[in-house]
Amino acid sequence: MSEMNYGSETLPLILDWFTNPLVVKVFVVILCTAIVSFVSRRMINKMKGLVENTDSLWDDALLGSVRQPLNLLIWILGVSLAAELIADNHNDLQIPMIASIRYLGFIALLAFFAVRVVTEIEKTYIAKGSDETTVTAVAKLVRISLVITAGLMTLQTLGVSISGVLAFGGVGGIAVGFAAQDLLSNFFGGLVIYLDRPFKVGDWIRSPDREIEGTVIKIGWRLTEIRTFDQRPLYIPNSMFSTISLENPSRMLNRRIYETIGLRYADIDKVGAIVADVEAMLRTHPDIDIQRTLMVNFNAFSDSSLDFFVYTFTKTTNWIKFHSIKQDVLMQIATIISKHGAEMAFPTTTVHIEPED
Repeated sequence: MSEMNYGSETLPLILDWFTNPLVVKVFVVILCTAIVSFVSRRMINKMKGLVENTDSLWDDALLGSVRQPLNLLIWILGVSLAAELIADNHNDLQIPMIASIRYLGFIALLAFFAVRVVTEIEKTYIAKGSDETTVTAVAKLVRISLVITAGLMTLQTLGVSISGVLAFGGVGGIAVGFAAQDLLSNFFGGLVIYLDRPFKVGDWIRSPDREIEGTVIKIGWRLTEIRTFDQRPLYIPNSMFSTISLENPSRMLNRRIYETIGLRYADIDKVGAIVADVEAMLRTHPDIDIQRTLMVNFNAFSDSSLDFFVYTFTKTTNWIKFHSIKQDVLMQIATIISKHGAEMAFPTTTVHIEPED
């Protein structure tokens, strides 16, 4: 009997709750929010299929970045509107706070959307072959600027004095500067690398001052990662690059062949013809850049040989192909020497024996 009384008392309460105008309004707001969210996602999916066939980078980046922030924005607006209806019905004084929270959410989502757009554009430009170092540096600076701007707008919304924050930041910056000198020097070292661009990702660099040689894998704000030729990762603080000499062989226009070749003293009458033939061979070689300095000259009377040198440049800068070309050049020089009936010298000692009386 008590259970029947409980059920008979509960049912009117439930019906009364569902027929309450406030509940109906909140339900309609949440339902409309869900519908708008669903429709927006479907529209973005359809538009994404259309813009994939265009050549513009911006539409891909915008659509790839807008879906999640837009969905969150729709729900923030819907939930905040429902909260305002509830607060207004109860004569609550927290409506301004709800508006402030909504505004803060809008700032956060706008910053989130902008950062995603920058990241998508960065990926797109790198994939299309743009200079990765420059694109990454610009993207990082833009993202930092967006985050700082969003942070200042948030503080202003919360009623914090921006001028006071900036003044405190100036005093605090001095203390932080003394406490983190190495960190800041590496940060500005990374900034100098981005501005001066002595190397970029993918370059082969080496330092005559330090045992540094390898391919640049990543340039960060604090460290630069290099992969050595024996495949070891090498992490170098950016500040070090301002105190050492650095070579960038990746930016060479040509590679040089500079060799000294010695002939026997017995072949002194053949040196001139050999030198002339070697120079003629180099000038007709398809892989030798004759626009650069090309010299083949008799050079010295050495202890055991008559020396002439070969000074020329290859068209390629590729390390593997260069050695293949150099091998071919040296083998052709050996063939020329052999064709003239001469031989390459090697260290010898001539002993003169005085005849006995």
